[in-house]
Amino acid sequence: MKQIALYGKGGIGKSTTSANLSAALSEKSLDILQIGCDPKHDSTRMLMHGQWIPTVLDLVREKGEGNITTEDVVFSGYNNIRCVEAGGPEPGVGCAGRGIIATFQLLEKLDALYGDVIVYDVLGDVVCGGFAMPMREGYAREVYLVTSGDFMALYAANNICKAIARLSKRSKPCCTLGGVICNSQNIEGELGLVSEFAEKINSELTGFIPRSQIVRVSEVNKKTVLEYAPESEQADVYRKLAEKIMNTNPDPDKKPTPLSMDELETLAQKYIKA
Repeated sequence: MKQIALYGKGGIGKSTTSANLSAALSEKSLDILQIGCDPKHDSTRMLMHGQWIPTVLDLVREKGEGNITTEDVVFSGYNNIRCVEAGGPEPGVGCAGRGIIATFQLLEKLDALYGDVIVYDVLGDVVCGGFAMPMREGYAREVYLVTSGDFMALYAANNICKAIARLSKRSKPCCTLGGVICNSQNIEGELGLVSEFAEKINSELTGFIPRSQIVRVSEVNKKTVLEYAPESEQADVYRKLAEKIMNTNPDPDKKPTPLSMDELETLAQKYIKA
């Protein structure tokens, strides 16, 4: 079983990338489970044709953990992709990472963590204990950083890289950095900037996703690009990304090298100019 996690700044498009990646993987007749680990709980919405599925944390609050069944939390979406949303607390109350912890505890209890590929879609604005759990506890074996050429997106990606580097120092490393995915925002020099960022953190650019109107059109129609426009060039971009990730076997001895703030700013100044 391949367990991958896409980490990235909120709003960078990691949920769109995750859903289209899962859809592309499902075309290979693989059994896919996608778990949204973000209080926004919109990771699986396009796979569910616009349906907001109940979150694990909401169900735990309403029914109590002992009264929840697999059918309550795991929903069948496009191409039989199994979908789960961790959820989060009410604004201003509780810990955002609590939803992730509750979700993994429950899914293990229900024996629901299985399949050919598990795709974890994790918010990367903060990498506290809760959000680090998928990689810290060995669920997410390969971590992919979703970023663009925007400085704050790179800042978040670099922070996640720091967490991976810290965890890789364990006597039994629990996760590796699989690569960097650039979800383009049409920023000048973006490909060069993100490619060099990947190289400097001792990784590589796994995929470059060009900005395309078909992504927005597909979302408005409550579908992934793979389902709404399967013959489009953008659909092939996601298929190539899926192929690259399936053929990637990160070397556990290859450690990430996150940048200092000065190094990150110097890199950004090289490409982002007036």
